[in-house]
Amino acid sequence: MDDTIVAMATAMGETSIHILRMSGSKAGTIIEECFEPQNMERWSRRENFTLNLGVFRDELIVLDEVLVGRMLAPSSYTGEDVYEINCHGGTFVAQRILQTCIRHGAQLAEPGEFSKRAFLNGKMDLIQAEAVIDLICSRTETSANLALTQLRGGLSETIVSLREKILETLAFIEAGIDFPEDDVETLDRETLEIRVNMALSDTRHLLAGSNTGKILRDGLLTVIVGRPNVGKSSLLNALLQEERAIVTDIPGTTRDEIRESVSVGGILLKLVDTAGICESQDLVERLGIERTWKALQEAELILLVVQANVPLTKDEYHILNIYSEKVIIIINKIDLLGKEEIISEYKDGHWIPFSVLQHSGFEELEAEVRRRVYQGEAVLASDPLLSNVRQISALERCDASLKQASESIKMGMPWDILSIDLHEALHYISEITGHDVQESLLEDIFSRFCIGK
Repeated sequence: MDDTIVAMATAMGETSIHILRMSGSKAGTIIEECFEPQNMERWSRRENFTLNLGVFRDELIVLDEVLVGRMLAPSSYTGEDVYEINCHGGTFVAQRILQTCIRHGAQLAEPGEFSKRAFLNGKMDLIQAEAVIDLICSRTETSANLALTQLRGGLSETIVSLREKILETLAFIEAGIDFPEDDVETLDRETLEIRVNMALSDTRHLLAGSNTGKILRDGLLTVIVGRPNVGKSSLLNALLQEERAIVTDIPGTTRDEIRESVSVGGILLKLVDTAGICESQDLVERLGIERTWKALQEAELILLVVQANVPLTKDEYHILNIYSEKVIIIINKIDLLGKEEIISEYKDGHWIPFSVLQHSGFEELEAEVRRRVYQGEAVLASDPLLSNVRQISALERCDASLKQASESIKMGMPWDILSIDLHEALHYISEITGHDVQESLLEDIFSRFCIGK
């Protein structure tokens, strides 16, 4: 933390501008040694949050004309003095400026080191820090909004409130254990049980929405399946709005998996177009069908494409029976049929009439995907949602400890036993925000960031 770090904040390559970020106690000194401002009077006033035009030098050699942004502690991203150097976008120019900063005393930053310093300096908690990388990696408007809500503290407020409830309850128990003879405020068992159950209810509410949050963050592995020539590849192309898969009237055109991603109703669907399921003597086609069955086992959502005037096959019935909870039935080529041609087994139950040619069925598919992700209306897009596997795992362990504490109260266990359960719950909830976290975990989290963030 005593070192001054520097790194590229933009991806290397030829572009209009590059930005280098420098943070630490020596950042100001290095800038003074290398930067010659055009307006010295304005620069010398050390005004915060300003951009200053000038030239960047390596000793007597001018490297580039730059804009230097100044963000002084404690009001910067890292909580330290931060300077951002905006130079022209040539790779060679940016590298020369970076090397000059290093020669004058800065060190090359590790991945995520700027955000790690922001966390360690109290500028953000661990939920907000992890939201930074989620925002960078977001691929849909919904996932970006979720990450932004977390970055701005929406989820942190809920988790911190839950942590304070556990901490306050634990404090009453500890007071009763440490000062049994003194006149200190303690809780009776009935009040204690109410408090623990309230905290338990809060964890259950957060966990109920965590699956939705994880889907919004990571997307749904969605397998398109059906018999040959039923329109699976046409559906893929229609969703992607491009000719990604070859479509012909010849059955078995798709021999291997085709994987693409698309946003449907703000939900990222990681699509897998598969070989048509049928009996085949062709070795290559049989290998493709084997992959189809394997993909179904891994799928989080299955789009079963069928044809309305053709009865379900044995394989299609098998898919519906085994994977019913994650199947959406797509009745394709509906534009070619009259109502009287739709066989009776499709007239009841949940299915979506679809026509790629007439571009119908897309809105119904989008609505059904959103209904499943948001569990009907049980989870709202505006709810503070857990989306990170690490955070969900920690909250699940907190939930288990609170449940054990609740059961211990009912069994009349002594206060010191209850204290152990609540200490565990406090530890796990504190891991989420970073109030109680091991250095090795921090290293793992921030190593996933790009250099310069």
